[in-house]
Amino acid sequence: MTSVPPRTLCSALAAARPGEVVRLQGWVHRRRVLRELTFLVVRDRSGLAQVVVRDGSAVPPEETTVEVVGTATANAQAPGGMELTGPTVTALTEPAATPPVELWRPGLDVALPTLLDHAPVTWRHPRQRARWELAAASVRGFRATLDAAGFTEVQTPKFVASATESGANVFEVDYFGRPAYLAQSPQFYKQQLVGVFERVYEVGPVFRAEPHDTVRHLAEYVSLDVELGFVRDHRDVLAVLREVLAGMVAAVREHAGAAVERCGAELPVVPEEIPVLHFRDALALVGAPEDEPDLAPEHERAIGAWALAEHGSDLVAVEGYPMAKRPFYTHPWPGDERWSNSFDLLFRGLELVTGGQRLHRPSEYDAAIRARGEDPAAYASYLQAFEHGMPPHGGFAIGLERWTARLTGVTNIREVTLFPRDLTRLTP
Repeated sequence: MTSVPPRTLCSALAAARPGEVVRLQGWVHRRRVLRELTFLVVRDRSGLAQVVVRDGSAVPPEETTVEVVGTATANAQAPGGMELTGPTVTALTEPAATPPVELWRPGLDVALPTLLDHAPVTWRHPRQRARWELAAASVRGFRATLDAAGFTEVQTPKFVASATESGANVFEVDYFGRPAYLAQSPQFYKQQLVGVFERVYEVGPVFRAEPHDTVRHLAEYVSLDVELGFVRDHRDVLAVLREVLAGMVAAVREHAGAAVERCGAELPVVPEEIPVLHFRDALALVGAPEDEPDLAPEHERAIGAWALAEHGSDLVAVEGYPMAKRPFYTHPWPGDERWSNSFDLLFRGLELVTGGQRLHRPSEYDAAIRARGEDPAAYASYLQAFEHGMPPHGGFAIGLERWTARLTGVTNIREVTLFPRDLTRLTP
């Protein structure tokens, strides 16, 4: 019985010895039938390889999964300088239907609905797939940075009994006959777990019943959440965020360098110290009224342009947002409680991160909740952690899809979301 060579990935074909028998497995990426031969390009998770069929054998249509066994042959025109000749091509499935887009073309010049309606197929395009490879490498760097800094990864419930941020944008579900909600964030739980592990992080979905049909909002997205104890103020939180972002960029560079090239991403240089503006100074910078409670998208763009021009930085933090615009658990600015010990981090003119210091004393929570006209008893399961001793703490959350969109320069966050959920889309 003839032995079957082990599978070789397409990217590794270049390292094969001329004359060596090689076995590839993947998809028919491109099929060019000429008079005397057929050029077959095979695609797998690692890249592309060229196969030359000279005996007139029929070749399965594009996107059919195949196994190809042939002889490695040097050819300077082939990817990596090596191709397979004298192949035996075996289809591993029935002939594939014609794909909705031509995946062999360098770019996907299709309308967004087409891209999203056929996501299981359009994500196969090398340039499109590269976008999520950047996201995956970013998560790898996020985890590695925090693991090295003594953080513990946690997983928190996605069914919750009450809203975390507000009651206006939650998804209500029937939970065995009583109302429950999809978690808007792991905020309450990650704070409680600071009382256990001191430093925690989570990578998981969050749900917002956003009434916005914009290029930057989704109803479900991946949140990279961090919470740490024994902080002095929000600047300690910002310092950890800086290290995390640097680690994410480094991981993309190390683990997804080819993907960066394929999708034309521009990686930022994370400065040793991120520029910081107080909210009131940010308003003055963009010419907004002093009583403006928040930054509009055009303000964010203007502040981003200022940071790039003045500091050469794609990143800038705006601290001291008005307490009126922050959740009740936010710590006020010492000495002036109009402002908060919180920040937004802007990345290339768009809000990427919200973070800050939290309240940690039971009396402060009692006062903050009553100021909202609510009864602290409704938050009993949350507040018990503070009643039993909690350190000064704070944290932040990064939206993975928004981060990836800014890296790749796409105009709509849905272009980097595997299967987006928004006001109108629930499939595929």
